[in-house]
Amino acid sequence: MSSFTPPRPSRQAGPDRFPRLLRAEWAEFRSTRGWVLLMAASVLVTVSLGLLVAGGVRSACVTWKGEGPCPAPLVGPDGTAVRDKYYFVHQPLKGNGSITARVSDMTGQMRQPDAVPGVRNVKEGVVPWAKAGLLVRPSLAQGTPYAAVMITGSHGVRMQHNYVHDVAGGPVRGPRWLRLTRSGGTITGYESGDGKAWTEVGTVRLTGLPETVEIGLFATSPGTLWETAKAFAQATATFDQVTLRGANGSWRRDDVGVSLGPDGKTPHHPGGVVESGDKLLVTGVGDIGPATVEGGLRADLMLIGGAVGLSLVLVVAVLSFTAERRRGLIGTGLPGAPHPARLLAAKAVVVGAVAFVAGLVTSGVVVPAGLAMSRANQNPIQPITLGTELRVIVGYAALTAAAAVLALGLAALVKRAVVAIGLAIALVVVPHLLATAGLVPWLLMITPAAGFAITQSVPTFAHVEVPPSPLGGYYPLPPWAGLAVICGYAAVALGAAMAVHRRRVPLAQRR
Repeated sequence: MSSFTPPRPSRQAGPDRFPRLLRAEWAEFRSTRGWVLLMAASVLVTVSLGLLVAGGVRSACVTWKGEGPCPAPLVGPDGTAVRDKYYFVHQPLKGNGSITARVSDMTGQMRQPDAVPGVRNVKEGVVPWAKAGLLVRPSLAQGTPYAAVMITGSHGVRMQHNYVHDVAGGPVRGPRWLRLTRSGGTITGYESGDGKAWTEVGTVRLTGLPETVEIGLFATSPGTLWETAKAFAQATATFDQVTLRGANGSWRRDDVGVSLGPDGKTPHHPGGVVESGDKLLVTGVGDIGPATVEGGLRADLMLIGGAVGLSLVLVVAVLSFTAERRRGLIGTGLPGAPHPARLLAAKAVVVGAVAFVAGLVTSGVVVPAGLAMSRANQNPIQPITLGTELRVIVGYAALTAAAAVLALGLAALVKRAVVAIGLAIALVVVPHLLATAGLVPWLLMITPAAGFAITQSVPTFAHVEVPPSPLGGYYPLPPWAGLAVICGYAAVALGAAMAVHRRRVPLAQRR
């Protein structure tokens, strides 16, 4: 006597066979208590871990008044959290004009890990995004619009404006002439190797630029990166052959954004300028650019438990296929059995839809609730638009659905549940965990784990050095490109599974 269990009548062929298959798959899913519980557990785990992190974080800043809550992040013209700290030697410019200068040298100092505990280890050198050059802005108020042309520690000449915009110029080999011109609200940056032949680096328009602006020389240097933290670094640039058109006053000196020490008077890591003949040696500390780490907690950190919760979704997706195989509904070729391709398609729709809803509930709860808890604990929060928050929430749901369909396709290809679950976790979860630990972040480009980029709430800016980990806000691919990668994997796996099982069906059933 055969142990084969005949196909359920609701799955047999008919004029409306695919809708009937969908109804049957949905009925089976909701009646299988283990699958429903695993899906609920995935939601509970991710939400619990996210709220645990949100509720446990307490940011504190030390000022001359003592330790207390950190201030809200400084916000730039487009609403992004920014840093705006540099040393500025400048003059007022009324109307149109320009400034030209040669940057003949840039040196610096960097704090390195202490070789001897308690003994500061400071060495000569500049960090890759140390900056020195020419800058124009309406005032010294932090967060206001600006445009600058500059040399950098390792990234050549750049034209940057309004913190988030960056245009590459040529390489820096020896002294480099720079020029910044203003014509109304239009600012143009130039570079030259000899001060005679000039090349335009970029042109920008600063909206609402007043008639009188501040124009001059600046230097700044972000900290040197130690794993997930930054330590002190400064840059000193030597300017000479400085000429101005439209301004002829005396130089003003301002350490923009400098913080004060415990006494409330002494600058902490101050910049400065030294005049030597026709040379100006300008030293600066800080940065002018996006505050991707310093700007506060990010919305995507609320989904820190997403990889764990997603593992349970992958298990459910695999079991939904292997259960059919045990019942003999796939791969038998017997009369009355549903067509494998149609059955796989119906399963993909149901599993993907259930996973999408589970992911939507997860992110729809933990992201806004986690941010609210963090604000209640007086933590600074990275500014986030409604559109970005919705993209993070819905994007995580789409990531969950794509991962579930991928796991289903793998199960249909390798047939064994344990192998399929291990393979799905190895492709989706493990690369993300490794990247989060700061290991092999390039896996987030070539594996399905790239899909986690859709949850990124703060862009990865090319001109800001951050720890190579999602914890530091680093994703090598843009959000939608990352989601496209995992969707591509899911489509290929499911398509290959359909093709393999279709070849095993007798010709009489291939209709």
